[in-house]
Amino acid sequence: MKKPLLHWTKQGQGPVVVLSHALGCDLGMWDGVAAILQTRYTVLRYDQRGHGQSEVVPGPYTMGLLAKDATELIRAQAPGAVHFVGLSMGAMVAQLLAASQPQLLKSVVIANAANHYDDAARALWQARISLVRTQGVAAIADGAMQRWFTPEFRADQAGGGAQRVASLRLQLEKTDAAAYAASCQAVAGIDFRASNAHIACPALVIAGTRDEATPLALSQAIVDSITGAQLRTLEAAHLSAVEQPQAFARLLESFFDSVETVTP
Repeated sequence: MKKPLLHWTKQGQGPVVVLSHALGCDLGMWDGVAAILQTRYTVLRYDQRGHGQSEVVPGPYTMGLLAKDATELIRAQAPGAVHFVGLSMGAMVAQLLAASQPQLLKSVVIANAANHYDDAARALWQARISLVRTQGVAAIADGAMQRWFTPEFRADQAGGGAQRVASLRLQLEKTDAAAYAASCQAVAGIDFRASNAHIACPALVIAGTRDEATPLALSQAIVDSITGAQLRTLEAAHLSAVEQPQAFARLLESFFDSVETVTP
């Protein structure tokens, strides 16, 4: 399996925070959060394989491969253990990384994610894969925007929400269809219900109270599977870090402060 060339960017100074984006997005998803964190942290963002400016490599993709990409990036670009923050697909990478590479993580943040999909949910993923393979990523863009953002954010011209939605939609539609389908396959196959029990680092789970893609019950299941995990909520849909960047960043900073006070 060919190792992809990953596009990444680093900004700020201080302890390293790695941000891992959602399916169909790129590192720009984190712009609002990164702008706040960079005053106190070194923020390392990257495009997952087949996304953004990272190399498109043939599938199949697995969550293990996506976690290996993140592992190699951390080893190359961070001087030690990092705070790893993932949202949706990125949060699935986060769960696997925290369980399998504990020496690399000071803490893990799992936002708007699941730790397992039942048969009904996997059937929906397979339907999306089939649609993208036959009609392209643009065919699922309308549905994605409805899942990603609340109606108010999508309609917000004055506050910039509508512009952010348009930008992220464009990024989604630019995503290579085969890579998107392969990533869907990796996401659909997750099952971290047992492995999450091995996560020993501090863990924060963030849920959107209006997230219909990964409802609060799925975040609660993650909390229940990780000893000592904390749950926090934001009034947002699936891409909570885009809808509520200031509030999201405040949750991160408070959590990181608690970790840094007990971590040498």
